[in-house]
Amino acid sequence: MDTPAVAASVLCLILPAVTLGYAFTCWVWPFKHCPRCHGSGKRRSPMGRAFRLCRRCEGTGRRLRAGRWLFNHFHRIRRDAR
Repeated sequence: MDTPAVAASVLCLILPAVTLGYAFTCWVWPFKHCPRCHGSGKRRSPMGRAFRLCRRCEGTGRRLRAGRWLFNHFHRIRRDAR
């Protein structure tokens, strides 16, 4: 076998494994830590003394993963089409 054929074969095996792994992660752990507040749910005020709730996660410290958001979006479209 030549090198491009081996590389394509390996890519065809790795890509579905990574996709299924991410889908499994989105199913088991639909939330991730908020990148803005690092999962605390609080942000420092502009002056640096007081804390405020993070606007991005609304103070929960968790955000919905992109894959889970897409799953929920398509599920809602399918449900509404019935």
